[in-house]
Amino acid sequence: MAEIAVGKGNWANASARSKARKAKLLDETRLRQLMKSGPDTIAASIGELDYRRELDIYSARLSGADLVEAALSHNLDRELTEVMGFCQGRLKRIVSVFALRFSYSNAKAVLRAVNGGASVESLANSVLPDENDLNVDWLEIARQSETLHDAATAMGGTPWGSAVSDIDSDATLQEYEDALDRHYYHEAISALRTSGQSHSLLLGYLRSEIDHRNIVNLLRALRQKLPVEQRSGLILEGGRFLKGNLLRSAAQADSEDALMEVLRRTSMETAELEDALKESHEHGGLDPVVSYFASERRADLRRMSHLNPLSAFPLIYYLESKVLEVQNLRLLVRGKAVGLSDEVIEAHMAF
Repeated sequence: MAEIAVGKGNWANASARSKARKAKLLDETRLRQLMKSGPDTIAASIGELDYRRELDIYSARLSGADLVEAALSHNLDRELTEVMGFCQGRLKRIVSVFALRFSYSNAKAVLRAVNGGASVESLANSVLPDENDLNVDWLEIARQSETLHDAATAMGGTPWGSAVSDIDSDATLQEYEDALDRHYYHEAISALRTSGQSHSLLLGYLRSEIDHRNIVNLLRALRQKLPVEQRSGLILEGGRFLKGNLLRSAAQADSEDALMEVLRRTSMETAELEDALKESHEHGGLDPVVSYFASERRADLRRMSHLNPLSAFPLIYYLESKVLEVQNLRLLVRGKAVGLSDEVIEAHMAF
């Protein structure tokens, strides 16, 4: 069922502009060609795309993988700002609900840097380059913080400040990140439900994303042999399939087989998930499961973008595709810099 664009907003114009930008992104063939190059050659190649402005900004002080990574991060922020800039009215309110996750991602980057003892210079050379004015406040928080509690306190004036300010001072990084995830989904779902008009498809997408996060977190917790109390603490409310008694049963499942049995009781398709889970046991780690879920969400966004051309979905699909391109290029250049084989790099890329 198509979702109709209602309310004030430049639906047709914004959709057309996002589709034009989507068409300029790297395709699988071009990415595979770049895989044969080194970091400096990759930098020169992506300069032919939409990254020249940012490469020129950082080329005076950075080179190789550091140059590419800083340029990618800055470019992604610029692209997000420009997309939000050409959205109007109700469309802008819908897209902003989705786009807010990028600010939460920056908050996590700061917390991880503080927790890991990374220098502000290291942070400024990678995910939060200081030539980007949008990163000034983030870097200042990292500069003034020695502990996670310090960083959380410094975030008090942000939209997510309340999510981290009340956490115990001895809380772990995982607990802070879980609090941020919980706060984002609560705020996003609340905004979509109380805006006065239905966004059932986007709500469904966010709820599926919550299910995926819950399943991955529970699988990871089971492999770490965490007790049921800790597993229950990882749960995010608001999922599409796992809710109520089923969600509680999933948290209490004491093995992967028991968890899968709970999932089979939902309307979720589990056959491909079970295949991904088997693959994860063969190779170690949960990458196959995470990749499977990410692929499912991209397919959902692609389908909803095509079925709902005059809606927020073409813009959201473009933003997710842009993020994927940046992630692939970052993985490619970092993998090349540390000497990973093409086979290993390709195995971790998504097309």
